[in-house]
Amino acid sequence: MSFLNQFLTTITPPPVVTPEEYDGWQLRWKLLVFRPALLKTEAFLALFVLFYVAFWYWGSTVNANKAKKWLSVHLPIYQQQFSRPQSKGGLTQDGYSDSFNFSTGRRNVASLHTIFTLRPRHDLFQWAFQIGKTLIDLHYRPVDDIQLDFKLAPGALHDNFVWAVVAKDELLSVKTNRWDLTFPRTTENPALPSTLLVMTEFADVTENLLKPIGNFSLVKVLSDPKILPYFRSLSITDQPRERPEKLIPAEEREKHVILSLNASSSDHIADVTPLVSAMFQLVDSLNRVSLRPETKTKLRKAREDVDKSIKDDAEKEQKEEALDAKAAAKRKAEEERISKLSAADQKKEIEKERKRTLRKSQGKVIRK
Repeated sequence: MSFLNQFLTTITPPPVVTPEEYDGWQLRWKLLVFRPALLKTEAFLALFVLFYVAFWYWGSTVNANKAKKWLSVHLPIYQQQFSRPQSKGGLTQDGYSDSFNFSTGRRNVASLHTIFTLRPRHDLFQWAFQIGKTLIDLHYRPVDDIQLDFKLAPGALHDNFVWAVVAKDELLSVKTNRWDLTFPRTTENPALPSTLLVMTEFADVTENLLKPIGNFSLVKVLSDPKILPYFRSLSITDQPRERPEKLIPAEEREKHVILSLNASSSDHIADVTPLVSAMFQLVDSLNRVSLRPETKTKLRKAREDVDKSIKDDAEKEQKEEALDAKAAAKRKAEEERISKLSAADQKKEIEKERKRTLRKSQGKVIRK
């Protein structure tokens, strides 16, 4: 009982001390008295809660309007290109900072995901953390990212390769977040603006993609000074973004064209519409890419090596899991056997196991 009384005394809040003399402003109604001067802490807490709610409302509204405005400006392009430019519900919200739009129904494109990953303006603490991290980590640059992920239809791109154009100041973040971009090497190309870098597995791939194809020139599109402040990366890839844990069957493999942009202010959203429109010309021109036979052989060999590595790692993990399961089953069976013994026999078994463990540890020390 003494412990219980002590515990209750500990968690019981102290009594409210009301001074007999109070010369501040107060409200009185019958037996109730409200004295604001005695509630300073509660007042500051209420103000912080109101500020937090106002910050949340402002941030969530800004993010929603930013995504809706960008999509409304580019929706006419989507309507020209797709039979289903939007899902029935339109822009789909995933929280207060992420949203996406799904488009489908076009030649050479199985689907297009337009993904908005905006800064957490709705969350005061996350917002403050990002600002604080920029002061400590000079390479950390939080951005409002807009991604156009074109999933290519079968036959839209005959060859298998990974190729990208990346803004120089985005290179570190792009290589960190994309496993597929570990395949190519980074080089400069005199045909492109000095702020851009090319990531390619072989020069033959770059030559094919940067040369004019009919009326379309990717170099001309990427050289537009209006789009450079908002351009982050453009990649064409036959590999997943994250390293797969097991080998992906050939019929399930996908090829993507991924355009990543910084969200612009509402006055400059239209500056990137030529680039977005050009992406559809790029997709349609990919089936005319013609690589040299030796390039195809090298690309195939590189993928066979990666597939072998993934397969070996998966088999190794399976073996380790099987050994762990076998050891766990053996341990469980031994524990059940010992539990059925008498107390004296159990003590003998425990002592025997202790000596066995001790001998093993001594043997390891001698071998060292």
